[in-house]
Amino acid sequence: MKIIRFTSKKLDKIYNRGQAKNKRVEEKVAKIIEDVRLFGDEAVLKYTRKFDKVKMTQRQLKVSQIEISGAYQNISPNFVSTLKVVIDNVNRFYRKTLKKSWRIKDADGVILGENYTALEKVGVYIPAGTAPLVSTVYMTVLPAKIAGVKKIVLISPPDKNGFINPHILVVADLLKVDEIYRVGGAQGIAALSYGTKTIPRVDKIVGPGNVYVSEAKRQVFGIVDIDMIAGPTELVIIANRSAEAKFIVADLQAQAEHAKGLAILVTNSKSLAKEVKSRLDGANGFIVLTKNLEQAAEIVNKIAPEHLEVFVNNPQRLLKQIKNAGAIFLGPYSPAAVGDYVAGPSHVLPTAGTARFFSGLSVYDFQKSSHVISYSKKALEKIKEPLEKVAGIEGLSKHLESVKARFI
Repeated sequence: MKIIRFTSKKLDKIYNRGQAKNKRVEEKVAKIIEDVRLFGDEAVLKYTRKFDKVKMTQRQLKVSQIEISGAYQNISPNFVSTLKVVIDNVNRFYRKTLKKSWRIKDADGVILGENYTALEKVGVYIPAGTAPLVSTVYMTVLPAKIAGVKKIVLISPPDKNGFINPHILVVADLLKVDEIYRVGGAQGIAALSYGTKTIPRVDKIVGPGNVYVSEAKRQVFGIVDIDMIAGPTELVIIANRSAEAKFIVADLQAQAEHAKGLAILVTNSKSLAKEVKSRLDGANGFIVLTKNLEQAAEIVNKIAPEHLEVFVNNPQRLLKQIKNAGAIFLGPYSPAAVGDYVAGPSHVLPTAGTARFFSGLSVYDFQKSSHVISYSKKALEKIKEPLEKVAGIEGLSKHLESVKARFI
């Protein structure tokens, strides 16, 4: 890893990461989406043959209950019991965050409030890649379930033999996912967005994916809702001289298991910087030297990382200065890995600096609100004068007359 100063121009590139567009990817994805919109299952099957090298029929797109039941035979016996512990943690966290409908009423008979309702149908994208992201199944499905989503549709790319990893199928089955389809990539996102004869159209799509999946989600936003546009994973660590170097090294090495991504140590300790560098010689990433921890927090807020670990004497105090981060891990015994797998909060988090305005996946992503407004005649009469003035300024006379009509 390279040691750089807080004044380095390299930091500007980190702050502005993810802003460049790939025109070739953009055009390729647009073509796939349009094909799926026009030709449905036929296009989905065509692109599955092309990209996944799997030839299927329309009937084979949906994973059968027989295949799901058979998946239990291909997993270790203790997997289900282990999973139940994790599910309890996730459920406990998200039940605390569920929003409820509310009302306020005044003496004049004005009733205001919000009705919270769950989305009807949600699509969950589970990447396959080099390793099955089993944890992403429960990290996406459980918040949707707790929010009250009525139908959850899961899609995941098939392997070279046309199958979905058995662990993914088992987790989805245990969580009572309604339908599972063996399709991935931009064609899978398009199918969920527009619907095909086989794959239902959903209201929202959640879950991470590669650059084509992320671009497809960006392009279909507005046709459906999406959680966020996720990029490569990120880890930033703030530490001072009291930090245990071996913990930092272990966490940065864990981050390096991902082919792409961001790995940065921000510290005000030269000795810690040198020790970490010596142990990670040749590794990708940066060590940023700062004057103090306040400056370190300022740099982190500009980076707005997906994961932030805080290794200082009083992490709660420094936490008050952190404004932009997807998930924050406080203290030496809170590695990002616990958030990835077992802590409870979803590991679907904003990347590429979008933690400035995005949050991690939550039950809020699966709820929507309707404003509720009820006025009595007395209350309407009381508010009539300011309403008339504002409507008059805007020149919308019929709006004004719609109020006056109630007093004629």
